[in-house]
Amino acid sequence: MHRKQLRLDRGCRNDMQTMKITCLFCNWTDLLKTYQNHLDETHPNPICDYCNEQHTSVNDLNRHIFYNCTKVLIFCPLKSVGCDEKIPRENLRKHYLTEQHQITLIKFLLNKNLKSSIFMNNNLAFEYPSTIQNTTDQIGDLNETIQNLLIATGILNGDGQRIKNECMNDETKLDAIKENFGNMKKSVEEQNSLIDRIKTTFENFQKDNLAMQSKINNNNLSSHDGTHLWKITNINEKIEDAKSGKQIYIDSEPFYSSPAGYKMCLRLYLDGDGSTRRTHVSLFFILMRGEYDAILKFPFCFNVIFCLMDQTDKKQHIIDVFRPDVISNSFQRPQTNTNTPSGIPKFAPTTIFQQENNPYIRDNTMFIRVIVDFGHIPKPLLSYALDINPGFTTQIQQKMIEKEIEKHQQSQMSKS
Repeated sequence: MHRKQLRLDRGCRNDMQTMKITCLFCNWTDLLKTYQNHLDETHPNPICDYCNEQHTSVNDLNRHIFYNCTKVLIFCPLKSVGCDEKIPRENLRKHYLTEQHQITLIKFLLNKNLKSSIFMNNNLAFEYPSTIQNTTDQIGDLNETIQNLLIATGILNGDGQRIKNECMNDETKLDAIKENFGNMKKSVEEQNSLIDRIKTTFENFQKDNLAMQSKINNNNLSSHDGTHLWKITNINEKIEDAKSGKQIYIDSEPFYSSPAGYKMCLRLYLDGDGSTRRTHVSLFFILMRGEYDAILKFPFCFNVIFCLMDQTDKKQHIIDVFRPDVISNSFQRPQTNTNTPSGIPKFAPTTIFQQENNPYIRDNTMFIRVIVDFGHIPKPLLSYALDINPGFTTQIQQKMIEKEIEKHQQSQMSKS
């Protein structure tokens, strides 16, 4: 009958629609005709119980389970002939390679060939007696081949098991290697951390060493008698740096009024500071925080004598006296490393650097001498005091100044 001649039994269809059914996904029970609405409302996106994959409809889910789901347990195609193992669909290819399946397949083929041969032999026995022996021989050869295949299959399965065992051993060794590598990595990280700590400690030690060396050098260069001779080298380069703004000022080494006295330094603006920029050299006095400030008297109230040394025989030094403002914070006890600089903004005109045969710069070097005046040196004697040979010891220089002061006082007394 042709397909076009088929007709649906509408009565049967209507009867089925009124059948009572139970939902595959829940305990719902009702007529078949309402089942689709129940599925759409209650189970709009059913999930596969085997692989948890979500679907848009029950039909899609059913197609997935029957044809595609890799986690569904299915029977071997040779179940009817003895291979009745139930395996996940995704492992079907592996199952085909198992000994059980291969032996079942060979037996199936052998029985099929034998039955076919017997049937043919029975039919041909009367018609072709001469071919019976040949067919029997072929069957014997086939049996021998099958037996050889069975033996080879056993050997292959044995090799497969041996390889599997070797792989398991290799995996065990690999796990041990991974564990050892992890331990080695942890050990290396700990060693690197230790090296970093040692490196940091060494860097800190270097910094401390440099700071100590700088302190030693400063102590070697520093004076402890209230006087200081500041030698400024590469002065021409420093003047250019000040003009360009690269480094507008330089500081001297610290010096002290006594071994346990005030700590001080000088600050020099070679191209001026503030309103005196480009017109004058500015020289400032800085009171620094010292180790003995707790026992010293503040504010600092002693005059400071500045002198730019003439390096020729003319000895036309530039001299000025700075008198501290005891109210200013610049001369109170330092609370930070340095107090605010205070001094003489117009110490000398910058034109002194432009004169021919500049007496204040020789061999690219300039000297500034400073004296903290504890003895109130008279102004007429300043030039004498600053012109004393600095090669003499401090005691000799002080005695020479004291004698000159006595002479000056006697001269003043005789005139009066």
